[in-house]
Amino acid sequence: MPFATSTDEAKIYYQVRGSGEPLVLLSGQANTHHWWDNVHADFEHSYQTVVLDYLGTGHSDKPEDAEYSVRRFAADVISILDELDIARAHVYGASMGGKVAQWVAVDHPGRVGALVLGCTSVGGAHGLRADAEVTRSLAQPSAEAAREALIDLMYTPGWVRTHPGPYVTLGGPMPGHARRGHLRASNDHDSWAVLDRFTAATLVLHGTDDIFSPVGNAAIIADRIPGAELRYIDGARHAYFEEKQAEASGAVLRFLAEHPLR
Repeated sequence: MPFATSTDEAKIYYQVRGSGEPLVLLSGQANTHHWWDNVHADFEHSYQTVVLDYLGTGHSDKPEDAEYSVRRFAADVISILDELDIARAHVYGASMGGKVAQWVAVDHPGRVGALVLGCTSVGGAHGLRADAEVTRSLAQPSAEAAREALIDLMYTPGWVRTHPGPYVTLGGPMPGHARRGHLRASNDHDSWAVLDRFTAATLVLHGTDDIFSPVGNAAIIADRIPGAELRYIDGARHAYFEEKQAEASGAVLRFLAEHPLR
């Protein structure tokens, strides 16, 4: 299996598919590269896609004493690009992956072509968090009840009725320390002060019915990034890219085509 070595010597698993300009796809919190399984084919026909398992997930190392932060995950992305000898790549991150993508663009602007930020947030005092009721629904003692609550946040009931799963966006087995590290990483993200430094062409996508990462976050991000484009996916919840696949993937592909690597 292919691995890149991070700056602290951790092994980070990655996978490459397709051909064309490179495109990094970044998954949500506590998720592996499988987050993209149901839409991956939309991109690999036109791009050389790069997906990864974050530190603490999937095939990657899961050290207890390592730093778990979105900025660190961004540095791991660069380690993978270095391993592949890729100078610049487009980056598409959803949910926590959108937070990671923001730091790739801020810390390594010369390595990013076009940027797509989906269902994500600036975090900190300016980001909108889910209501307490949402948080309580995910902290239920019953694992099955918590899972059903997460499915409801990801997809509309009508879509679930016709798509019985399995659902690739719900995460997988992780050590407790890694799961807690991912939660802290996402919660501690705060990019407000640096988003106006962005030089990459940026598309912001968000489902109009998303309450997991409230939809108001989209306008906050787009207003903060110079020249950013904003597109809402009508009727979609957090996993807009899967439930509204044709519309969402089409929007991303059009945007990337309009902003090729130079």
